[in-house]
Amino acid sequence: MKTIDGKKIRDEILEKVKREVTTLSFQPIFCDVLVGNDTASTQYVEMKGKSAESVGIKFHKANFPISITTEKLIKEIEILNKIPKMCGIIIQLPLPEHINRQMVLDSIDPKLDVDCLGKIAGEKFYNNYTGENDLGFPTALACMILLDSLNLDDNPSTSLRTRKIVVLGQGLLVGKPVSALLKFRGLNLVVITSKTQNKEKIIKEADIIISGMGKGKFITGDMIKKGVVLIDAGTSELDGGIVGDVDLESVKDVAGYLSPVPGGVGPVTVAMLLKNVLKVAKNLK
Repeated sequence: MKTIDGKKIRDEILEKVKREVTTLSFQPIFCDVLVGNDTASTQYVEMKGKSAESVGIKFHKANFPISITTEKLIKEIEILNKIPKMCGIIIQLPLPEHINRQMVLDSIDPKLDVDCLGKIAGEKFYNNYTGENDLGFPTALACMILLDSLNLDDNPSTSLRTRKIVVLGQGLLVGKPVSALLKFRGLNLVVITSKTQNKEKIIKEADIIISGMGKGKFITGDMIKKGVVLIDAGTSELDGGIVGDVDLESVKDVAGYLSPVPGGVGPVTVAMLLKNVLKVAKNLK
């Protein structure tokens, strides 16, 4: 089994983003809104901030107390929307239970919605995405970048058009948008949800599996066929650590390629997020 190195791919993308940022006539600003002080969320925000600063994008962390109301948070986001040179705003999830998540996400100016989680930005993606200057869901884009890094289309026998592609899950961040990206390319795929019949048979026949279920170590070696490509976009906490949907030890002698967790989809997601910020900046320019 070969491991798909997400960190290497991330570095290549960020290097290109950095070069393009230097050609802008201004320094773009990227904002991550954090409510409360959850340790894992705080660390993730700081990591995104360091990545942004490393490519010349100014990072603005908007940290609000956990007691903030939905109405107050929306007013704060409306202020952020109007900051000159603001080129991207995201909400660090999850939000506290008392906050209306969708109302908050919808309050981001759609032009600055680099996570595409607001209703308008999401609908634009599903209805009009071309890939050139349009914003897309960063995790789904990362899955496609990792898949493309294998250059399967260079060989007619491994062309994506001839492969059986299976997507596990239809979540808002991974399953649903990655299915759309595959369809935009005219590729055939099967989506597996909890209601799918004969799911074991479908998984066993798959040449490519993209998983975003968040079920720790769900996919084992006996479930897949020899040489399958596994793009693991699921994350779960298990035994005090972060694991993916794939049981690495179980599949290592069966799979052909695997994007590991951590180190696969995650790093590339941050790179695609900042690439979205660059797209906004170029449109402002």
